Amino acid sequence: ADDIRPGDAAGAMLGDIVLALETVRREASLEDKQFDHHLRHLVIHGLLHLFGYDHMNDDEARIMESLERDALARMGIGDPYAGEA
Repeated sequence: ADDIRPGDAAGAMLGDIVLALETVRREASLEDKQFDHHLRHLVIHGLLHLFGYDHMNDDEARIMESLERDALARMGIGDPYAGEA
């Protein structure tokens, strides 16, 4: 199969996103985040992976995190990475 690159996903079956809601709830609580905000962030993060984005190095991480921030901001959700070193 050909590698899927960002932007090549239109009409393709890319894969699945599976989340354990108990884990999402626990993480949200531990990180003092709203459950629905954390859930939306993880769904966006998963979608970006399906679209071919990754965070294996600093440059990739900057791009992916920027896209996550932008998508979440459109929903009125703050930066999920705020406060991280």
